[in-house]
Parts: sequence; C-alpha cells; structure tokens
Amino acid sequence: MELDWQSVGTFGIYTLAGVLCIAGFILSCLSLSGTWVVLAATGLVAWHRWPAFPGLATLIVFLLLCIGVEAIETMAGTWGVQRRGGSKAAGMAALAGGFIGMILGGFIPIPIIGNLVGMIAGSFGLAFVVEHSKMKKADHAAHVATGAVLARLGVIFLKVGITLAMSAALALGCVLTKQTT
Repeated sequence: MELDWQSVGTFGIYTLAGVLCIAGFILSCLSLSGTWVVLAATGLVAWHRWPAFPGLATLIVFLLLCIGVEAIETMAGTWGVQRRGGSKAAGMAALAGGFIGMILGGFIPIPIIGNLVGMIAGSFGLAFVVEHSKMKKADHAAHVATGAVLARLGVIFLKVGITLAMSAALALGCVLTKQTT
C-alpha cells in the first residue's frame, strides 16, 4: 500500500487554513486583527488550488475588507469619545487603556472573556481619567468613557462578523467549486 503524498499535502494545507481561520476568529474576539490571518489562510488555499477558487478576485476582496476594518477601528475609539463630547486625548487614552486592559485581562482565568473584560475596563478607565482630569465632572467623564466602550464593542462585533464571513466564504467556496489539476 502506497501513501498518496498529494492527498496528505492537500489535507495539511486545508487543516492549516482551518487552524488559521479559527485563530483569526479568536484574535477578532480580542479586538486584534484576525481578518489578516484569514487573508493569509485564503492566500495559502489560493496558492494550492490555483487558478480555481479562491483566486485573485477573492484575495483582493478580502484584502479590501481587512483594510476597511482597520480604518474603521482606527477611527472608532476617537469617534465614540468625541461623539459624546470628549477630547482627542480621551480617545487616545481609550485606545491605550483597551490595549493595556486586554493584556492585564489575560490574568483573569477565563480565556478570551478575561481579555475582553480587561479591554473594556481599561478603555473605560483611562478615558474616564483623562476626561475627568480636563473637565472635573465625573458624570461627563463617565458619559465620554461609555462612548469609548460602545465604540470598542462595535468594532469587536464588526471584526468577528467580517472574520466569520471571510472564513465561511473561503470554506463554502472551496467545497462548492471544483479544483482544476
């Protein structure tokens, strides 16, 4: 009985792509750039199946989605703070606080949830401190910091949704299209 190395390689590529898509989902849940990891998985599958699906068009669409998500994320925290009457400094503080909180939240012994709680608390806390130090009004600072949290949560939902949509499109496209060899 001879081993079919081509089938083993194909299985390995699809397995690696699946692991990358799962990792992308987890990263997106943490508000990190999971869409880029799914783009890498798509590139791997495109290389293996070329010229069949996913192909160049899918790679370009996924690249544009990744860039769009990053652009929205860059503006969201500041937008959420400023929409509620906060300063640019509070917006930057919310971004930094979210990152620091995400790292510290890793010490909470509940995977992903701990990081998420830390990120929300850090984003709120640092935005609150910065805005309160400027205005000296706790209710205004809380209102502004809540805007930062809502914007952060919106971005997480967007990232998770786009990551899942990209992963599903990749999986379904591979199943539904025939590979040419």
